Amino acid sequence: MCIVVMVTLVETSADILAVGEIIDTKVDAKRLGNGLRADMLSSMFAPVFGSFTQSAFAQNVGLVAVTGVKSRFVVATGGLFLVILGLLPFMGRVIAAVPTSVLGGAGIVLFGTVAASGIRTLSKVDYRNNMNLIIVATSIGFGMIPIAAPSFYDQFPSGVATIFHSGISSSAIMAILLNLAFNHFTAGNSDQQSVFVAGTERSLCFHDVAALRDGDYFRGGKLFDAEGKEIPVLADAPRKTSKPETTEV
Repeated sequence: MCIVVMVTLVETSADILAVGEIIDTKVDAKRLGNGLRADMLSSMFAPVFGSFTQSAFAQNVGLVAVTGVKSRFVVATGGLFLVILGLLPFMGRVIAAVPTSVLGGAGIVLFGTVAASGIRTLSKVDYRNNMNLIIVATSIGFGMIPIAAPSFYDQFPSGVATIFHSGISSSAIMAILLNLAFNHFTAGNSDQQSVFVAGTERSLCFHDVAALRDGDYFRGGKLFDAEGKEIPVLADAPRKTSKPETTEV
């Protein structure tokens, strides 16, 4: 069950990031953690109503992009209507009467929107003079294995097969591991690295970025925090030069 929950958390994380890109909102570690906690809290109450572990659906992410509705109150109201429809068998039969071709056409648009949001996110990655290109390519390749060869993991242990049978979880795990290996665990690297692991073309001193907080970002030459509020940037004060001490004779 823990493995299933881990896969669910990975999928929910991807959906939260995709929604942030669609509604043009910065998703920092705090917001991502709040979303995951809300998902697991609903899963705790689900057995009380005879349901199973809750999971975020990518269809809903595409629905946000297609309709342009971003209000949480509208989403909560829609959930209330779904509860009411679940208590009325007649309405359930009406929904079931929708032709499969109509649902298929809507699904193409919704899932395509999710894919487009992911491509837009990847377009913001810096691919110059680092291993990010290799990380993205390898992660996408691992995510395609369950789709191209569904029986690829049948001979693996059940725990491994459960995790990697999902293209989302396998891509996420590979991206995290490779990013840690190539961009974070850099101890012992040579000063004269190859072109594949060389640093970016510019560097900043520690005191230049020490005052930044999680979620801060630059846009249009201005600094904003995770909530989208502009942070004033003060000009550097001129340095005072002390005159050398002299002794009159």
